[in-house]
Amino acid sequence: MQNAKRVATPGILTEFRNFLMRGNIIDLAIAVVLGVAFGMVVTSLVDDILLPIIGIFGGSPDFSSNTFTINDSEFRWGNFVTQVISFILIAAAIFFVVVKPVNIMNARVARGEAPPDPATRACPECLSMVPTGATRCMFCAQPLPPVELTPV
Repeated sequence: MQNAKRVATPGILTEFRNFLMRGNIIDLAIAVVLGVAFGMVVTSLVDDILLPIIGIFGGSPDFSSNTFTINDSEFRWGNFVTQVISFILIAAAIFFVVVKPVNIMNARVARGEAPPDPATRACPECLSMVPTGATRCMFCAQPLPPVELTPV
């Protein structure tokens, strides 16, 4: 057994470095850091701007101190209400700050694109896709109607 050849393997630190330097790990790390930073911004928006606006109409934006007691059990319903309001405001902030602008931008990009010229059409008999210039379906052998040309 002493004459057995050892297979050269990279060291554990080299393997770990290679693992960390793969692109998807770095992308994930960047996404996590940006997600935490964005979460802090959204939380600040809700806590520092939106909840005080609610406080203008309701007196206090924080209902956490509101409780009731039944048989020595304290129910902190105010904290629950505050968390529900915070959740709704965070969801609304994300929708109006991120989702809606991205949807508008995607719609503008889609408007500028011309639809692709179809190279295939559906067979009216079997609904298989066949080349536009075909006169007979290659799947069911039914004759195809002539292609209607639309004026440009």
